[in-house]
Amino acid sequence: MARSGQGVEVGIFVPQVGFGRDDILLRASMAEDLGIHSVWFYDHLYSPGLPDLDSLEAWTLASYVLARTERLRVGHLVLCSNFRHPALLAKMATTLDVLSQGRVEIGLGSGSVALEHHQAGLPWGTAAQRSERLGETLEIVSRMLSQEVTSFEGHHYQVSELPNRPGPIQRPRPPIHVGGIGPRRTLPLVARYADVWSIPTYGLADWEASQVLLDAECTRIARDPDTIRRSHQAVLVLVPDASGLDEARERAARRYGGPGWGVAEGGYVGTPAMVIERMAQAVEKGISMFIFFAHDRGEPATLELLAHEVMPAFA
Repeated sequence: MARSGQGVEVGIFVPQVGFGRDDILLRASMAEDLGIHSVWFYDHLYSPGLPDLDSLEAWTLASYVLARTERLRVGHLVLCSNFRHPALLAKMATTLDVLSQGRVEIGLGSGSVALEHHQAGLPWGTAAQRSERLGETLEIVSRMLSQEVTSFEGHHYQVSELPNRPGPIQRPRPPIHVGGIGPRRTLPLVARYADVWSIPTYGLADWEASQVLLDAECTRIARDPDTIRRSHQAVLVLVPDASGLDEARERAARRYGGPGWGVAEGGYVGTPAMVIERMAQAVEKGISMFIFFAHDRGEPATLELLAHEVMPAFA
């Protein structure tokens, strides 16, 4: 069953590529009105592979959306730990949590696109180096979100008697999401730091095997694995009835056709009844959060169908 004693929550991933203010605000406002838990953005300097399209900066965009809503939660999957010094990031997250009255979700990762780092003159390095930087970022951010003064001496980052006042609204801290399935580097960071393990689209095919490894790592460091929520990032192809399914599948294939999107392996595809059945199976195996990439990028009809016909089954 779903872990951590929490109910099932559904969010919408809205990659901001090609979207302007009104596109984003429409989806965020609808999500809030419909009772959808959260809206999520990516963190890139431009849309990977699509540099000619508009792409709004991630943290500024989240701040804007939180200022224009009252109940909706907002996060990123995931913030790149190389873009912002962890002390500054922790202060930003704390401030936004205070100003939004406790509606911030913090997703953190080690970076995924080498080219944008090289173009911006930002450090990249090996996978091991990026994971080490991410680990130090998670340590500093975790401390600053939960205590008034932080000191840390790492290889990449150092802070000394750094105050962080006021503290965040959420206690013991805003939720930290760590995404990935890598057994050598990522899952140990999930076990040590995450409140939520975010299972990305490329990891859906074998996520249960990864869950076994995560549970073992938790046992190794004496952490109760049930204190970490499990979240699926997945493509959602949702239609009112079977007559529209082929067309919706084709739209999804054009937008999310690469192997990393995991539509065949782990997508949620079909009518409301079909999607409910698929989600229920995941909940039985420990998933308590779903962050969906809608096949039509969150058009109003799909958000309404999700909220009115799917989500009540898990209320």
